[in-house]
This record gives sequence, structure tokens and C-alpha cells, in this order.
Amino acid sequence: MLPDNDVRNGHHGLGIFCAATLPSDTRSFTASHGIRPDGSPSNRMTPEEAQAMVQDLMEAITGGYTLVTWNGLTLVFPILAKESGLEAECHELASQQVDMMFHVYCIKGQYLDLATAASGMGLPLRSTPPVGEDPFRGWAPGKHQQALAHLSERLRTTVDVASSCEDRKVLLWTNKRGSAQGMDLPAGWLTAPEAARVKGIDHTQWRWDR
Repeated sequence: MLPDNDVRNGHHGLGIFCAATLPSDTRSFTASHGIRPDGSPSNRMTPEEAQAMVQDLMEAITGGYTLVTWNGLTLVFPILAKESGLEAECHELASQQVDMMFHVYCIKGQYLDLATAASGMGLPLRSTPPVGEDPFRGWAPGKHQQALAHLSERLRTTVDVASSCEDRKVLLWTNKRGSAQGMDLPAGWLTAPEAARVKGIDHTQWRWDR
């Protein structure tokens, strides 16, 4: 969860409000956020707190998990690298992840949002904020639990989409013109480097500052 603008607009050093993981086997939501001396959530995670999150993700990989994100290559790992200072470690994490949206881009040459993917697969979008309200842009006293609840449900949607597509070997969606679209997944989801090779992208040259 990031303040206002994101890395795509060239804004670094904005900080991280909170982050979370949701293992597909346990469905146990675990959130990380900054902590004030009194135990309440802080405005942003410290470098040390961000480093602890990187270490947790690395341990998950070592433990046999595969990191799955929706647009993590562009958003999650570049900012985590900046905030933690662990650029090499975050580059390694990004190189081992499955970024479903990046996979779609490499195969179909287009971007797709999570809600459209969930709808196309016949899955419920678990958390839909009121029109005009973006819970990812609010992290203030009295709203922390609301924001974390939305993040939890978004992760559950992500896991639902990943699992459903993996089982059915296809991703289905409807474009803005109302036409049915699809992308076959005969071998399941590809890791970011595997998807990049399909597109002819040299993943070893990925940079966080563009």
C-alpha cells in the first residue's frame, strides 16, 4: 500500500504504509506495517521494517513458496528495493516471482486489471470500495483496520484468480467492447523471466528507476 503517486510516475522515497502476504495453502493473512513506540501503526515503514519484510519473502522462497503478484514487477519490488536498500535481494525476488499481469502483457501485449480478470473467471471481487474512494490512498488513525481489511480481500482475490487459472489452464476476461478474450496457460503461470523471454525482454536489465 503506497502513498498517492507510484513508481510509474518516477516518484521514489514515498514510503510504504503497509504490505501483506497470503499463502495459498493456509489462506492466513499476515500484514506488515510501521510501528510507533506506543504500538500503533506509523505513517510509513522504516528501512529496518522494510528489510525484515524482504527477509520474510526470501525465507518463503527458500521454504518452497512461489511469490505471485498482480503488477508486482512494476510496483511492489521497485519500491520495496528503494525503501529497504536491499536492491540485489529485491531484484532476485522479482526475478523469481509470477507477476500475472506481466505475463498477460508479454503474451497478449496488453494490460489487464485484477477486477477484470476475476470477473472473467467468474470469481467474486471480494472487496469493492465505494465509488470515488480508494482505500489504498488512506492510512490514518481510525482507518487502519479498514485499509487492512481491503488489502486482505484484494489478496484473496489475487489468490483466487491465480488458482482458478492454474486449475483451468486459461485466463478469461471481457474487454471494454464486450468481447470475450482469453489466454491459454498450458504450463500454468510463467515466472517473470520466463514471460520476459516470450516477449524478447532481457530481464537481467530490469531497472527500478524508470
